[in-house]
Amino acid sequence: MNERIREILSWYESDNPGTRANLARFLNHGALAGTGRLVVLPVDQGFEHGPARSFAPNPPGYDPLYHFELAIEAGCNAYAAPLGFIEAGAARYAGAIPLILKLNSHDVLLDEKDPLPAVTGSVQDALRLGCSAVGFTIYPGSAVRQQMYEQLRAIAEEAKAHGLAVVVWSYPRGSGLSKEGESAVDVVAYAAHIAAQLGAHIIKVKLPADRVELEAAKKVYDQYPVAIGTLAERVHHVVQSTFNGRRIVIFSGGAREADEMVFDEARAIRDGGGFGSIIGRNSFQRERPEALKFLDTVMKIYAGQIK
Repeated sequence: MNERIREILSWYESDNPGTRANLARFLNHGALAGTGRLVVLPVDQGFEHGPARSFAPNPPGYDPLYHFELAIEAGCNAYAAPLGFIEAGAARYAGAIPLILKLNSHDVLLDEKDPLPAVTGSVQDALRLGCSAVGFTIYPGSAVRQQMYEQLRAIAEEAKAHGLAVVVWSYPRGSGLSKEGESAVDVVAYAAHIAAQLGAHIIKVKLPADRVELEAAKKVYDQYPVAIGTLAERVHHVVQSTFNGRRIVIFSGGAREADEMVFDEARAIRDGGGFGSIIGRNSFQRERPEALKFLDTVMKIYAGQIK
């Protein structure tokens, strides 16, 4: 284990050896092993958006085993999915890649201004399936956010007691925010900080836009020299907001975009001090050879092999 990985693990001094060992598994696995960078394949979109919207662009993606194989062959640090997809392949691919079991899920069959995901898995499921971490989504900005925070507190306590790591999807959403405000730099930084305060080891947020949403925050951003003019500067500010960079922050890929746009975003994440990407649709909606080439490029950007 190199000094960079030891440094990152030192930020989690309150955690037991089991949890720190599972964090080390993420950091020492795949093409980016030992770099302190992460690229994770998440496939929760079937539940979150619907199967056709998720998998029709590349029909092999309807098969959960396809995603295990893609993540393994691409050299991802980890694979994340809800209970059903993990159950479908955990035995066949046991030990081949660190797994993150997503413990809550939300569908779009009902239009909700204030979403509240259902708890759809347990810490015991994660242990049974050999996972290294549990994942959980919170929606800061939702009128029911306190319920999610309390659910996460209980789940994180149980997960840590059993030596699992905790990955939090912190997505501002709800009646308290405008649609544009969901990705505003002040809101994303706030959401990342909330996840850190709730005990997350790894925090997943959206890329921050060049916008300040909250009136009270605008005064502060105007008064003090917070650099947010470029994407790299905004990434730095989000990372700074998670205990001055003492928590692992990765950024979501979102809907499928043009290759060069994703690559430019990866450069900005790298240059801003972010720890990497969690890329779902931009990966599995491509045919497999294209997806492997795409992910290889992203990883080489993070490794510094491509400027």
